[in-house]
Amino acid sequence: MNSRRAFIKQTSLLAASAVIIPSFANCMYSQKRAVGLQLYSLRDIIGKDITGIIEKVAGIGYKEVETYGYNRKDGFWGLDAKAFANLLKQNGLKSPSGHFDMDGFISGKGSDSLKSYIEAANIIDCKYITVPYLGGQRKTADDYKRIANKLNEAGTLCKASGLKLAYHNHDFEFAKFGDTTGLGIMLDESDKNLVDFELDIYWAVRSGVDPLTLFKAHPKRFTMWHVKDMDKSNKNLNTEIGQGAIDFKSIFAEAKSSGLKHLFVEHETNYKPDQMGSVKTSFDYVNTL
Repeated sequence: MNSRRAFIKQTSLLAASAVIIPSFANCMYSQKRAVGLQLYSLRDIIGKDITGIIEKVAGIGYKEVETYGYNRKDGFWGLDAKAFANLLKQNGLKSPSGHFDMDGFISGKGSDSLKSYIEAANIIDCKYITVPYLGGQRKTADDYKRIANKLNEAGTLCKASGLKLAYHNHDFEFAKFGDTTGLGIMLDESDKNLVDFELDIYWAVRSGVDPLTLFKAHPKRFTMWHVKDMDKSNKNLNTEIGQGAIDFKSIFAEAKSSGLKHLFVEHETNYKPDQMGSVKTSFDYVNTL
């Protein structure tokens, strides 16, 4: 009798394990985030051979890319949106975000350019229209409040087309206005249902700002990251991820509080003549995190 009870108990445990272990494995696998590349990292070579470059990016192991520089005339490095979408699909890549020039819209020149971005983004199955840089008036707290209002306006247009707006920072957004900053004003004044933020980790750290403090003060707002390292001897330069001064392990540990959905390796300055080798070195490190 005891042996029979033991057999039944063991069988039940094995059956439960068959359900629990795959579920646990699937849960763990779902935590593995795709590593993306901001294609600006390859700006010196990408226009010479867009097909070959995309193939090489995929061959390294990147699963996502972030575009830049789109316009109606030249499209994506000479390819229209449909052709670029096909190129990505052929190489198993997705492009969840694109950097689009929004200076015209933010300065009040109308929404025609934004509408063209939305059209292209939907063709390539992009999720975010991302503001890459502010070239206009950004000197006072009131300037940043006005900018936040324009971000909300753009975010409304994006939402109507199934997209979301995001804002990417540099260093100037960390200039102080009393007890806040330009970035703080934009975070507070923008609608979290319309506007996300893409934190450039390098520019934050270089400005003396701890990304973990930002995540705590503005939970779930930084849904995208630019993962970019800072040279140990010259903070004006980048280096391959994991070889510089930034502690990415502690930052990645707080991905959940950030609200992270997508991360993109980016090199603004490259030491190596082999740029593909450089972005591969960064991929190999980030992929371990």
